[in-house]
Amino acid sequence: MCMRVSATRDSAPPLLFTDTRRAGLKGAGLTSLCCGFGGSAKMTPRLLLATLSVLGTLAAADAIFGQREATDARFRIFRRTRAKREASKDNNTTAARGTSLCVRAVEAAVLESLQRNTHLHEFTEDYGSSIILSWVGDGTGIILAFTTHSPSLSWLFSMSSKLYRSEDSGKTFKDISDVIGNANLEQNFGINVGPGNSKRVILTSFMQVDERHVGKLFMSSDSGIHFDAVELAFLPAQQIVYHSNPDYLLVTCSNDNLWLSLNFGKQWTKIHDNVQNFAWGPGITIFFSTHPGGVKIDRKGALFLKRTEDLGKTFTIISNNMYSFGFTGRFLFTSNVEKLGEPRVIYVSSDQGDNFNQAQLPSATDEQFYSVLQADEEMIFMHVDDEGDSDFGTIYTSDDRGILYSKSLERHMFARNGKNDFTNVTSLRGVYLTNAVAEDGNIKTVITYDRGGEWSPLKKPVGVECAANEEKCNLHIHGEYSKYKNLVPMLPLSDPSAVGLIIAHGSVGASITSIGPDVYVSDDGGYTWLKALEGPHHYALLDSGGIIVAVEQRRELPVKTMKFSTDEGQCWNLYNFTDEPIYFAGLASEPGTKTMNVSIWGYREVEYNNYVWVSITVDFEELLSRDCQEDDYVKWLAHSTDNDEETSAENGCILGYKETYQRLKKNSVCRNGRDYIVAKEQSSCQCTKFDYLCDYGYFRQENTSDCIEDPSLKNKELEFCFQGNEEQLKTSGYRRVPGDRCEGGFSPLRSEQKLSSKCEKAQKSKDMTVVTVVSAVILVLALVGGITLIMKKYVCGGRSLIYRYSALQQRDDETCIIADANNTDRTFHDDSDEDLIE
Repeated sequence: MCMRVSATRDSAPPLLFTDTRRAGLKGAGLTSLCCGFGGSAKMTPRLLLATLSVLGTLAAADAIFGQREATDARFRIFRRTRAKREASKDNNTTAARGTSLCVRAVEAAVLESLQRNTHLHEFTEDYGSSIILSWVGDGTGIILAFTTHSPSLSWLFSMSSKLYRSEDSGKTFKDISDVIGNANLEQNFGINVGPGNSKRVILTSFMQVDERHVGKLFMSSDSGIHFDAVELAFLPAQQIVYHSNPDYLLVTCSNDNLWLSLNFGKQWTKIHDNVQNFAWGPGITIFFSTHPGGVKIDRKGALFLKRTEDLGKTFTIISNNMYSFGFTGRFLFTSNVEKLGEPRVIYVSSDQGDNFNQAQLPSATDEQFYSVLQADEEMIFMHVDDEGDSDFGTIYTSDDRGILYSKSLERHMFARNGKNDFTNVTSLRGVYLTNAVAEDGNIKTVITYDRGGEWSPLKKPVGVECAANEEKCNLHIHGEYSKYKNLVPMLPLSDPSAVGLIIAHGSVGASITSIGPDVYVSDDGGYTWLKALEGPHHYALLDSGGIIVAVEQRRELPVKTMKFSTDEGQCWNLYNFTDEPIYFAGLASEPGTKTMNVSIWGYREVEYNNYVWVSITVDFEELLSRDCQEDDYVKWLAHSTDNDEETSAENGCILGYKETYQRLKKNSVCRNGRDYIVAKEQSSCQCTKFDYLCDYGYFRQENTSDCIEDPSLKNKELEFCFQGNEEQLKTSGYRRVPGDRCEGGFSPLRSEQKLSSKCEKAQKSKDMTVVTVVSAVILVLALVGGITLIMKKYVCGGRSLIYRYSALQQRDDETCIIADANNTDRTFHDDSDEDLIE
């Protein structure tokens, strides 16, 4: 028997460019707060879904709310949905450092201050099933919120949304629904805020005209005080994508046409048909993939990549025989099939598609995929799937051109549903966390402090004991896969303004386990850890890490207590933020960590089967009334270890230099403030083998800094194609980590010699066809980023991997799931892999 599941678009947080069926659909996601009837819960770089349900009987709140490279996300979504689970137990115990930390009631003076600064807002007479919030601008305190109803109810009963506006960080809201009339705003991308403090806001709704569904926009240039309405000739298929000039907008519609506006949505021009994916490039460049016969799934591998540098007047084909493409950092990627039936390969361009060079990576068969885990101006982390349904592969790291790759980590977990746990720890340079599949099938966490040069297990927190039957154990961190399986409510959290601080759910043992994850905190970028709280929690950083706020995940019972710490998680204070408990949906705070306010969202029953949405905002500014002074900070050498002498020249050296930060003392209860800037000093280091990655054709032996030649390439000449010329690599096995700034010391021999022969591996766009189209409007653009949608074909059946956590096993599907086209919250099996490179 098949069941129908509701859907939301999602861009899997760490996947910037992907080519796989296992990654599921990608598309525009907004990061917002929403609560709604039914549906599945999920998170994107700009999307939070917390689900609760009130269909006849009261059920529990399970806030699905996380952070991965999206601490600047301005949106949160919460929902109400039916759930029946056991409630968590209260944690009011005190323990020594290294185990659960002290939890205590707040002092009387603190209690009075918090009560004066706790603000309740009830959204009375609003029966919307979802509520979506968006911050408008940085540090403005302006929030727009709207409620929606389930799509089926909206169309059946012509139900409309309610729109609210706050100017005080959510302490109060004003109903401004009259500006949108009877519109029902689109739940997944109904609100879109412009870049920076542009004050631009777009609301998107769907309406029916002559038995056709079309879009209607409400646009504001003054942070939501006034709105102008525009009816569209098309139905948007995703969130509208801004340019750095907020007047310029780009979007695809439901029939795959690409539309452009130059005047903030007042007029739109169709610039191309049959568009599968698009992205803004540098300046006024637009990249998009297309096929003249349409972008059906059976045409994957036959797509064209086009570029326009004059806003749609002319187009240049810069790649063909393409599966997918992505643009991130300064790199343009394509996944291509050079001949029908042959494996796919990755091409990379660093000049916006004028020249492509084949990445020196293993090719991918029809059963494999590539995925760009992260890319910036200096290097790329690329996952290459192993053959078969192994659910793991190998991470490779690139040189600064994105062409030559070195093996970084084998058996990297990447589940067939597209979920993986690769995490950039933004609070300390060079640090990444992920999970790998051991030979015995168990999942274990590893960490790198030098951008993939070397990976190692996490240390067990002091005072936390291994199980009786385990001789050796480590800390293992729950990531995106665990959140997808509802084992934890949040992803690991870090931020550049809170130096060295990481908050994450984890478990201690020989491998990760699905039983009883707790909250752990590291204050040194992952070198050491502290068990902070027992059981799953929702958490947030305020005042650049000066305050940590947490609310226990009570899956079925209402809550009234929050915990907060002013010493990086060593001790926690209990505060009852309400006398009437609420069914918890999630925490919401302004993007970044500068704010002093946090809002607890949920709902409560006001009469039988009648519920009201509730927002309770706590302002900590009065509590931390004193501004931090110089003596409140202490100097801290990042990446220093207990094994190093303080005078050691190598102590703290990572990627060629040391960094000494000014960090807040743990016993200083003061305010960093919104203008706080992390102060640091840098000094260069002498080069060692650890400043080098193993070169193409070499790998690093375990527990050593030595690079060993790959036996399969021994005595073979290493040749590659670069900009149409054959080049030969002469190497002793080492190449400098991109961005490493070491000086002197270890200096291995390495050269790239241009050979006389030409090669056909490089594609040159100047040899391709140029197509000219005369446009009615001349456009001028310039910006960043594009949102993509991969259409996929799904089939019922197959096997679903409930991954190899200690307590979980693989099982056959008992039912098949038919999903809406944009759902990615289930495990699906389709008939071809796609490269996750968007």
